[in-house]
Amino acid sequence: MVIDVTEATFETEVLERSKTTPVVVDFWAEWCGPCKQLAPALENAANAREGQVVLAKLDTDSNQNLAAAFQIQGIPAVKAFKDGRIVDEFTGVQPPAEVERFFDRLVPSEADLLASSQDEASLRRALELDPGRADAAVALARILLGRGELDEARAQLEPVRDSYQADAILARLDLEPVLPELSPAFAELDEGLIEAPLDSLIAAIAANPERKDDLRKVVVGVLDQLGVEDERAREYRRRLATALY
Repeated sequence: MVIDVTEATFETEVLERSKTTPVVVDFWAEWCGPCKQLAPALENAANAREGQVVLAKLDTDSNQNLAAAFQIQGIPAVKAFKDGRIVDEFTGVQPPAEVERFFDRLVPSEADLLASSQDEASLRRALELDPGRADAAVALARILLGRGELDEARAQLEPVRDSYQADAILARLDLEPVLPELSPAFAELDEGLIEAPLDSLIAAIAANPERKDDLRKVVVGVLDQLGVEDERAREYRRRLATALY
């Protein structure tokens, strides 16, 4: 989908629209030869994605306030918007293959869509397409954990790298056999409770210093789920640091 935008329509057609559909803005001008050279690759990429990405063309000569607002110093300048903000950009003519990759980064892959569905079959298929994918592996491991399939849960998580939540579940699998007194806390976490199980896990650090790293990983995984803006996360990070150091 390709549209023309102006200063009068930019907020609606770009910023608001980008909250539901990614919008790529092509800052161009009639006199600009490189702009005309790049345009077919942009338009082909947008049309090939059948409404999954919108290409908005903005004439910088006719919309100089917007060009100034986005600090356009050279054209063609291409900026991708999601959720009302710029998430990717480039300046100058790019080969068609690079333009395609630029658009691909804005569109959910098949694995993205499968991972977001959260049912077991979709999660397994997402991992077939993208082995070691953290969000799918963690969600699948939680399903397996709930069924008591602990070895398979571990097997799904071991290829995952750089995931606090994956590390938390692996640490839990190591802790449960040796600290059975924490089973109620883990059960509470499974039920969606936060404060009481975190209190128990942090308290266990002093009593089990040899297991403090595993306990830290479980707590950090819960805090990662809560997100950095959550008031409880800030408070429990402080309490965890006190318990550890």
